[in-house]
Amino acid sequence: MTLRAVLFGILSVAIICGLGYFNDAVLRQTYLVGNNFPIFVYGNLLIFLLVFNPLLRLLGNRVAFDGKELAVILTMSLAACCIPGSGLLRTFTCSLMLPHRLAKTEAGWKEQKVMDMVPPQMLADISQDEDRALNGFVQGLGRGEQKISLAAIPWSAWRRTLLFWTPILFMFWGALLALGVIVHKQWLHHEQLPYPIANFANALLPETNNARGDIFKERLFWLGAGVLAFIHLNNYAVEWFPTLVKIPLHFDFSAATSFFTTLRDGGWWYIFWPRLYFTVVAFAYFLATDVSLAMGVGPLLWAYTAGTCLALGINISGGGYMSPRPLSFLSAGAYLALFATFLYTGRHYYLSVAQQAVGLTSGQKAPASAIWAARIFAICYALLIWQVTAVGVEWWIAALDSGLLLVMFLVMSRICAETGVFFIQPYFFPCAILLGVFGGQALGPQTLLIIMMVSAILAIDPRESLLPFVSNALALIDKRGIAIGRGAGLAASALIIGLAIALPTTLYLQYQHGANMADGWATAAVPSMPLAETALLKQKLDAQGVLQESEALSGWARFAAMQPDRKCLVSFAIGLALTLIFCVGRLRYPGWPLHPVMFLIWATYPAGCFWFSFLIGWFIKVVVTKYGGAVWYQKIKPLMFGLIAGDMLGGVVPSLVSFAYYIIVGQPGKPFGIMPG
Repeated sequence: MTLRAVLFGILSVAIICGLGYFNDAVLRQTYLVGNNFPIFVYGNLLIFLLVFNPLLRLLGNRVAFDGKELAVILTMSLAACCIPGSGLLRTFTCSLMLPHRLAKTEAGWKEQKVMDMVPPQMLADISQDEDRALNGFVQGLGRGEQKISLAAIPWSAWRRTLLFWTPILFMFWGALLALGVIVHKQWLHHEQLPYPIANFANALLPETNNARGDIFKERLFWLGAGVLAFIHLNNYAVEWFPTLVKIPLHFDFSAATSFFTTLRDGGWWYIFWPRLYFTVVAFAYFLATDVSLAMGVGPLLWAYTAGTCLALGINISGGGYMSPRPLSFLSAGAYLALFATFLYTGRHYYLSVAQQAVGLTSGQKAPASAIWAARIFAICYALLIWQVTAVGVEWWIAALDSGLLLVMFLVMSRICAETGVFFIQPYFFPCAILLGVFGGQALGPQTLLIIMMVSAILAIDPRESLLPFVSNALALIDKRGIAIGRGAGLAASALIIGLAIALPTTLYLQYQHGANMADGWATAAVPSMPLAETALLKQKLDAQGVLQESEALSGWARFAAMQPDRKCLVSFAIGLALTLIFCVGRLRYPGWPLHPVMFLIWATYPAGCFWFSFLIGWFIKVVVTKYGGAVWYQKIKPLMFGLIAGDMLGGVVPSLVSFAYYIIVGQPGKPFGIMPG
């Protein structure tokens, strides 16, 4: 690990965090990050390896970057990717400011006085200059070509709330980083999970005295990358010149909807309008067939199940985003089942880490990095609980809510490491699970409001999540011989630097141009969710005549007032049981056909996007291995790496063109995306 690698890592963090919101909200191009396989990072890595590193090598082998140095830069870059987009800042500042605006038009909020229930430090303070702080945020302070200065931002409105939320973010990130280090050895070395994303990155990186990886010497790699890059760049050119011919990647099977009404009713759009994602096809080829088949047929099984239930008058998908609903509990049960399973399979290792972290001896020697990570996790988790209790939540509720959040992200990281799925949405929130288990009367409106606001900040759209980024980065640096503790330290420094750059940059762009009101998810839906759910709960409790009693509950009295939602608990039990049965079946029977991950993703939007591509990849692998054996399977792998590279190049080049166009012309270029938005 060299000084220049760290410095270039910092530069990469600055670019990602400085340009993220600008690219997504101003230029409105393909998301700079977008998911846990960011095109901007891997696409620019490809450009660097194709063009710049060979030029540097002409000046000498030591001038060119080696694999270890690039792994360091990637580690810092990936850690920072959780900050500028959907992982945080797409909704963060909007959630802190725009409730003040929404409250002016929501009669139910006024009637229930929900804004008065929000602890003052959890929202921006508009009391000193509402016009500049709130209206300037919505409409922008810039006029024409005039640029505002950083000093023009009403920092007084943000100081108090940022002092509250920033420690929560760092404690949460610290706990996630520590978990990543703890599970790393068990997942990579003991269980030998495939880590498709890390393996792709490792194949690109150069060995000693080379400018790029050996994969670049394979003709099939260039065939896959060239053809796919041509397809994407041609389709991007069509956006500028509509007379050109677009190469379709969507398939229209809508004519079949009348023959498969159950699938149509339960599967929305994705069954009959699938799209081909070549990166997913490639990852499916690298996976065990039970994993890729499960990822492919899972959404089809869900569509049939949901459609059948609808025909019987049962809507298992309905309900508010943060309210208790059967679908959320089905997903939560599956997540907890998989968590329990991998905790059980690695019980000896995790127990040894825990014992040595508190100074006890153990028969199995744990890595020093994992021992220290366990201690850091305990400190960060305790401080996170303390910070939430400081605004009025009882410690055990804060512990349950925060613990479920951490489990959710840990399981997402496991899914990414085991399947290569880089776009994951759990479809449940711990606050909604607690509401379904305890009931609104037992939790009370004030507690519910606070834990919902915490969820809205930390986990509202986890498509860009720190732990999957870090898990893949740790796997990469491990393959490159870099100490895991150093890698975690680099990731931590990237988070600190990244937030210090991204937060003022995002606020500046919002006060310059106005909040991206075209993004209704960030500016209307997310800021309103906690307050809207709280207003509904207060109305319900008031109608039942138990509102004052609910507000007075505390401690053990909450358990006595519990009113669990039975439908939700049944759904939880079904999700738990199905996943556990498939986990046991896969562990005990070598020929078990489907991986239990199916039940964690089958009802989600990302799975609906990717099912067709997973089936294509599964089919290709089955045919190749059946008729060509292991030899041909290995021969085809460079082609699959090339498909991924072509996707990355086809996504990053339009973004770079749009940046250049904006600099020259002063207007955003044509929007173009190759991954689901």
